[in-house]
Amino acid sequence: MKRVVIVICDGLRADMVGAEHTPNLMRIAEAGVHCQNHGGVFPSTTRTTAASIATGCLPGTHGLQGNAIALDHGEGLKVYSVGPPDFRDKLHAAKGRTLKVPTMSERVKDAGGAVIYANASPGAGIFLDPDGHGHMIHRDVAFGPGRVTLEPHGTGHDAAGDAALTQRFIDEILHDRKPALSLMWMCEPDHTQHGVALGSPAHIDVVRAADAQAGRVYDNIRSDIDSGEVLFMVASDHGHETVAEVIDLEDMLIDIGLKDGPGSPDVAIAPQGMSATIYLSDLAKDRRDAIADHLRADARIGSVVTGDEMRNLGLDPNDGLDIVVVGAASEAAGEGGLPGTGYAFQGDLKISNNVGCGQHGGLGKYEQSPFLILAGGGFAAGTAISDKTSPVDIAPTAMRHLGLGTDGMDGRALQS
Repeated sequence: MKRVVIVICDGLRADMVGAEHTPNLMRIAEAGVHCQNHGGVFPSTTRTTAASIATGCLPGTHGLQGNAIALDHGEGLKVYSVGPPDFRDKLHAAKGRTLKVPTMSERVKDAGGAVIYANASPGAGIFLDPDGHGHMIHRDVAFGPGRVTLEPHGTGHDAAGDAALTQRFIDEILHDRKPALSLMWMCEPDHTQHGVALGSPAHIDVVRAADAQAGRVYDNIRSDIDSGEVLFMVASDHGHETVAEVIDLEDMLIDIGLKDGPGSPDVAIAPQGMSATIYLSDLAKDRRDAIADHLRADARIGSVVTGDEMRNLGLDPNDGLDIVVVGAASEAAGEGGLPGTGYAFQGDLKISNNVGCGQHGGLGKYEQSPFLILAGGGFAAGTAISDKTSPVDIAPTAMRHLGLGTDGMDGRALQS
């Protein structure tokens, strides 16, 4: 039976993939195909990209337009993080659905099934299969088909946890169960990058650790990859850039009289790291242009997008969004020596933004530079794809290998 195995190294930017830091990824690339012009989705956040990888669709199509989004449960707009285990139910209660389109797990449910092992945030794992068509095992939450509760894997949220999860993935999934779709999502190097200088020894250590786990998975299915039975994809969801400064948009708009107060439902600001999305209540819709004009005048802000222009970012302006704010970015190097520096945002929700450390979510060159390598499945060894590729191409490529449909996907099967 043909199978697809996917490994995600969360937050590993493409310019870190090389012989010095990721020898395993390089030997996989030499035996497969390296996508040399791979870019991210917007916002370049983990939970948004997880849904894009799962569905083959841009955020505006699948409906999860950020790591944090505003919902109205009848008492006005409120910003929620997508990360906690209960967010999925809050989204369903507000909108009557989770994602707007089917996931890979749904597509393979009657054709060999799917098993996902995840170690990023609970929400990132859940939105790979939010309606429970397959098995999703996270350290804090787990379910099987029909969202039947299962035992979480319980490993640590760090490189050691990724290593333990990899061993379970190899033993229980790759060697034993062998579903049509197997996906493992590591938390590193992203988890550490948020708290250290990019390029520092601590950063390099977790890059090498993630590389080692990817190599272990590859080695355990090498014969099936070489035979063409297994299509193996190893990738990241986004890159990282260094935070130069954190801008609190909530405080800013309150100070100039364009937001009523902290957490007020008139103007709901969802921070996405190096971008932010703003939702306006019906009574505040007439403030849109004043807010946008004020933000455009701030040199720390790279772009402000409203209306149908959001479609150029892969977003749907008819799904509640009114304003998108993107931090300015530059080639300036951080303390650890890696290029790429930008501005991050706070909103109604206060997230972890550490000056001098890694962050993502915007349009900077390096945060928008994840990587993708494919091996097996009929791809010629030692080749490259120079055309632009994206996380939305992963699902159609997987489904093509399995002989299943790709209807409704924004991405393309890379076999073609």
